[in-house]
Amino acid sequence: MAFVVLGLLMLAPHTIYELNKQFERTISLFYRASLGSLRSALNGLLERGEVEFEELVDRGRAKKVYRPTDAGRAAFFVWLTAPVSGADLETTALSKLFFLGLLPDAAARRAVLDDIVERAASDTSALEAFDEELERMAVPPQFAEVFRYQRATLTYGLGSHRFGRDFFAALRDAEEPGTSPS
Repeated sequence: MAFVVLGLLMLAPHTIYELNKQFERTISLFYRASLGSLRSALNGLLERGEVEFEELVDRGRAKKVYRPTDAGRAAFFVWLTAPVSGADLETTALSKLFFLGLLPDAAARRAVLDDIVERAASDTSALEAFDEELERMAVPPQFAEVFRYQRATLTYGLGSHRFGRDFFAALRDAEEPGTSPS
C-alpha cells in the first residue's frame, strides 16, 4: 500500500482525507484501503523519510499536506520498475498500470508491462497444469457437487489470468515512443 500512497502523492500533494477520497474514487476498483491503513502507510513512509508534510491552517482547521521526498520518489520508481512479486498478481499489476504514465520512457513502460505479461503467463501455465491434473482425478460421488464448483472456481481463475495476460500483452505491444495506451 505504501507505494500506491507514494504514487498518489507523486500526482499531487494530499491530506490523509484527500488520499482517502482518491482511493475511493480511483483505486478502490482494485485496491481497498481504510483510513486507518492509510494512516499506517503514511506513518511508515514518514519513518523511512519517503514523505514529508507541511502543516497548514485552512478555515480555522489544522491539516497536514503530504508530499514525497526525493527518497520517496526514488523508492516509488524502484517499486514501479521492479519485477512483480507476491501472490496477488492482479492487484500489483493494476497498481503499477495505474501509475505507469509516471515513467517518462516508453522502453521502461514496456519493460514493466513485459514483466507483468511474463508473470501472468507463468501463473496461467501453473493453473493450466493444475487443471489437467484435476481432469485425471477420480472424485468420490459424495464430493462430485463440491468438486464441480471448485472446478468452476478454477475455470474462472484461468479465464481471469488469460484475460490479464492478453490485456497486458496488448498494452505492451502498443507501447511505442510518443504513444499512449487506450
